Amino acid sequence: MKLNHLIDHSVLSPTTLLRDVEKCCQEAIDYGFAAVCIPPPFVKIAKTLLKDSPVKVATVIGFPFGYSAIEAKLAEAVLAMVDGADELDVVINLIALKNKDWPYLASELNHLAPVIKKENNTLKIIIESGILTDEEIIKCCQLYGAAEIDYLKTSTGYAEKGASLHAVQLFKANLPTGTGIKASGGIRDHAFAKSLVQAGATRLGCSASVAIVTDPNNQVSN
Repeated sequence: MKLNHLIDHSVLSPTTLLRDVEKCCQEAIDYGFAAVCIPPPFVKIAKTLLKDSPVKVATVIGFPFGYSAIEAKLAEAVLAMVDGADELDVVINLIALKNKDWPYLASELNHLAPVIKKENNTLKIIIESGILTDEEIIKCCQLYGAAEIDYLKTSTGYAEKGASLHAVQLFKANLPTGTGIKASGGIRDHAFAKSLVQAGATRLGCSASVAIVTDPNNQVSN
């Protein structure tokens, strides 16, 4: 199996230009990526650019720090779906997590998940695993796995540490079988991407996607 169909081709810089999104979408079509992951203001144009392709449009909510109010995240999610987003990558409130306010995180999830699921959109929860302890990661797996989200995602790419084999392995060991694992943040070459998939990742968030899939070794065993 090739990696192409596992990749969310991402451009999420705060200075993203329209031409960056146009290039991202065309590359996603050309290389058969699963989705593009772009800033919310570009969802509508990306949906138009990809309308005749199987590539999904993903965007981010509460990005990149996650401490927006629940109501703000809910408004962002609704607007993104109105604009045509197929998949929503939601950053959890990391301040709540670090202060052990698990009831707040459960409330945040309980407000967002039903609204997103009602529209049959894919929900990916970003926990920023690179700045969490193993215990915190495992608790996240238990909370979000029980809620039957579509994917638990390692990172935004904006913390000091992104995806790691250790985090993916922890996800794999502590999530229900049906919950996908998205590794994201710092995936810049084919060898690392392949190792993450072999550890359990079922989706990859990359900005170096083209370099990864044009590697002569673009193959991963099942």
